[in-house]
Amino acid sequence: MQMEQQLAQIKQVVEDVLALAKQKGVSHAEASMSKVQGIAVSTRLKEVETVEFTNDGGLGITVYNGQRKGSASTADLSKAALALTVEKACEIAKYTSEDPFAGPADESLMAYDFPDLDLYHPIELDTQLGIQQAIRAEEAALQVDPRITNSDGASYNANIGMKVYGNSHGFIGGYPSSRYSLSCVVIGEQDGDMQRDYAYTLNRKANLLAAPEQVGIEAAEFTLGRLGARKVKTCKAPVIFHREIASGLLGHFVSAISGGSLFRNSSFLLDRLGTQVLPNWFEIQEKPHILSGLASSPFDNEGVKTQDMEIVSQGMLNHYLLTSYSARKMKMENNGHAGGIHNWLVKHTGQSDDQLLTEMGTGLLVTELMGQGVNIVTGDYSRGAAGYWVENGKIQYPVHEITIAGNLKDMLMNIAAVGAVAETRGSIQTGSILVSEMQIAGE
Repeated sequence: MQMEQQLAQIKQVVEDVLALAKQKGVSHAEASMSKVQGIAVSTRLKEVETVEFTNDGGLGITVYNGQRKGSASTADLSKAALALTVEKACEIAKYTSEDPFAGPADESLMAYDFPDLDLYHPIELDTQLGIQQAIRAEEAALQVDPRITNSDGASYNANIGMKVYGNSHGFIGGYPSSRYSLSCVVIGEQDGDMQRDYAYTLNRKANLLAAPEQVGIEAAEFTLGRLGARKVKTCKAPVIFHREIASGLLGHFVSAISGGSLFRNSSFLLDRLGTQVLPNWFEIQEKPHILSGLASSPFDNEGVKTQDMEIVSQGMLNHYLLTSYSARKMKMENNGHAGGIHNWLVKHTGQSDDQLLTEMGTGLLVTELMGQGVNIVTGDYSRGAAGYWVENGKIQYPVHEITIAGNLKDMLMNIAAVGAVAETRGSIQTGSILVSEMQIAGE
């Protein structure tokens, strides 16, 4: 009941602010408000390092004076502060340039009726529980092997909150959500070589987090696997992006098909809608309404109803990712992507992780990427990497201090397989991705 009351209160604040804007004679207005409570606990070597409690709330309003736009925000939710915030937004809108594409999303696209996606699973924000979870993870990690010599800490986070969005179309929608996580980072040493790695668990339901001991053991095992890392000789070879980082590769694809990049002519996939950009078996579905999904959302940041979409089918790009502004700029239809994507499911080709290594034969399994050497305009890709060298389908030794390079256009078209075991802790759910050839720079 408390949650329902809070949600009703926040909706009322948003409604009041929109009414204030209307009194000022603006053409349109939109407002959003969030309220989040959370705890963040970190330990190092089983000693408590930090305990933080957050209780944040804030409201942002955007008004449109014809085609002029003004925005303002406040963390002070008193009536006087809200009135001042509206006034400031209106004042700003008097002086901004006219923009023919400005304005809220079309009224016909609003999510006036939307489903409960089971995103809210509150528990008591218990710092003692957080401390225990973090210490248990570290303890388990430090006991795995004498070569695990130090800890870089463990962290427990719990956040429960709600967000509400409303606009002058009469739409006001909001929903609560929760998110919990536990992570652990440890350091290993062998013959003077020091390495670190981490493991984590993340869920909307606290009782579905992996056991702290499992997180700690995984962190230790990942770290041990990296000891004795060396460089490889510069060569061209196939590369597997491990599922934990494969979503990052597809994240560049997200950037390239986002309206903001496209209308600025700053994407390597310009004018590629309806053409083949991936192998003819490749498919990406967007499913915004998965119950308890980490990237599920009944509507986007502009109140537009989200819907299932076939982003890529048979390698063909079916949709750009558009907001109201980018859609108007490009003379296309807004498809509800203000704020990002919602649960991308990447179709796999059936191989287990071992079968993927066998299929690659000799090449590089990448488990970590470093640096920002990605140019979305040209598609040029060059990043520092670490992982494992593979020969005859078997991992031979860990590698580090290397660079992998290529062009994203070619890399996407040269995807040879997607593993059957998917990474589910993010907005892009994909298995490991095998790219048939990349340039590897080492010794």
